[in-house]
Amino acid sequence: MADNTPTGPVELGGQMDYQEHEKTYALFGNIVKYGTVSLVALLAAMAFGFFTAAGFFSATILFILLVAAGSYLLR
Repeated sequence: MADNTPTGPVELGGQMDYQEHEKTYALFGNIVKYGTVSLVALLAAMAFGFFTAAGFFSATILFILLVAAGSYLLR
């Protein structure tokens, strides 16, 4: 049988840019964090607008307040 063991260096790709990797990871974490806050606020505002007599404008104000409060708390 043929011997398929590598004879060269194990790492063949380019050098890793760890600083750029950490910045990308932090950006992804922030997108997930603030995206989750926005979706939860949207669902709460939709439930408030649909299941109460408050209406669209009150639900919009609630959405804005929830996003602002959530963003402030997650800083």
